[in-house]
This record gives sequence, structure tokens and C-alpha cells, in this order.
Amino acid sequence: MPGLGLLLVTSLMWGLNWPFVKYLLTALPPFSIRAASGLIGTALVLGIALARRESLRPPAGQWGRLCLAAGLNVSAWMALTTLSLLWLRASETTILAYTLPIWSALLAWPLLGERPTAARVFGLLLGLAGVGLLVAHGAPGEADPWAKLPGVAFALAAAMLFALGTVLAKRAPVAMPPTALVAWQTGLGLLPLLVLWMLLERPDFTGLDTRSWLALIYGGALAFGLAYVTWFAALRRLPASVATIGSLLAPVVGVVASAMLLGEPLGLREVGALALTLGGVALAAFAR
Repeated sequence: MPGLGLLLVTSLMWGLNWPFVKYLLTALPPFSIRAASGLIGTALVLGIALARRESLRPPAGQWGRLCLAAGLNVSAWMALTTLSLLWLRASETTILAYTLPIWSALLAWPLLGERPTAARVFGLLLGLAGVGLLVAHGAPGEADPWAKLPGVAFALAAAMLFALGTVLAKRAPVAMPPTALVAWQTGLGLLPLLVLWMLLERPDFTGLDTRSWLALIYGGALAFGLAYVTWFAALRRLPASVATIGSLLAPVVGVVASAMLLGEPLGLREVGALALTLGGVALAAFAR
């Protein structure tokens, strides 16, 4: 089935990017990584939109919605998740970032009038239990697990703000073709990151080794660019519930890839936190 194939490819591209970004942080400062990869991804998505002859003109009166979506779903998400990796392992950031369906379910109550059910509240508690397991019990060799709290705060803030952007987009969507919309969101969302890059950081791209360049190009062209195109293509072919369930493959891929590529621990703590978080996400997203 084309839709399921597109969904699988999307989840793999997103999941693999977490250890790559963590690796890049050893060579580049955070905003430089996201701004550079974002430029690559935006150029690719723009090229695809032009090849499809999609209209790039935003509808009149919807610039505010477009800028807000870009700020929440691109600027905040990319900046905060990358900052969280300065304190957390890639596997930990992955798990925390994918609590976003839980926050979407909660925000849908005041913003969309979708009252949370008892099952969704239980899902929230399960997800928070997974977060607590990551924070309160450090992995072997961690002297002070509480020192990672800034990273936890950044990752959860990223998930909450992305969830807010998702709910607001459902309440007042921007009427544009999907690829053109992604191009505008990524382009506008990159502007704050570019400013922070130029004001705060002095990256040395000439000193990058081959692995770092490959990770940077992968993050831009595939995880940031092509993955959004395949995601929207999957959404057009699959029910939203199936697409959301399938996207939960991404944190599983992220945790396993972080263990394989970076040597991060993959024990009962990580597996338990992942199981609790994904169980809570599934209940929050799909329970009636």
C-alpha cells in the first residue's frame, strides 16, 4: 500500500535524525545545525512545490496564521529540541518530544471544545510516568540525574508548543497546497534560527569531517525536507488515526538508532519509559 510505505519512510527518516543531530552537537553549536539543515530542507521542498506547479501565493488575510504555525511548528520545535540534546541523550529527547499527541489532546479541550475522556486523562498520567522514569532514575554512570532537568524542560516545551500549533491549525487551517505550505512554514520558521545563528554563534563548517557533513545533509534534505513531503502524502492516503499510530515508529527508531550509532544505553529504564510514553500517547490520541 503506497500510504503505509510513505508512512514507514517518514518515520524512519525522522527517527534516524535524532542521533545524527546529537552527533553534530560535538562539532557545531545548536542553532547553526538547525539553520543550516533547514536551509537545505526548505530549498528542496520549494523545488518540489515548483515542480508540482503548486501556487506559492498565501491567501489574503492568512499571513498571521502562517507565521504563527511557522513559529510553533518549526522555530520552537527545532530550537528547543536541539537545545534539549545539550543535556539529554538522543533517546531521551526522542521519547519526551513524542509526548506531543498527549498535549494536543489536552489543548483540544479549551481550543476546540473536545472534552478529554477518562481514558485520555489516564493516557496523560502514563505519559508523565514515562517522563518521570527518565528524570528520576538516571542511567548507570550518571552522578546527578536531576542535572538534566533543563533538557527535559526544553523537550517538553517543544512538544507542547508543537501540539499548540497542531490544534490551532485544525481550528483555523491555512488554505494552501500541502507542499507549498510546508515550504512557507519552514522558510518563515527558519528566520529566527538564522538570526540566533548570526548573533550568537561562530560555527566552523570548514572543520567538519565527512560524517558530520553527511549528518547535516541528511538532516536537511531528508529529515527536514523530504520527510515533510512524504508525511503529507501519507496523510492524503491514510486515515488520520492510522497515520498518527504509524508515526509512533519514529521514537522507537530514534531510541534504537541512538543505541546502535552512539552507544547510548538501551536497558529496562529506556524501554520502560518508551513503553509508558507511547502507551500514554496512544490512549490520549485515540481513546473515545
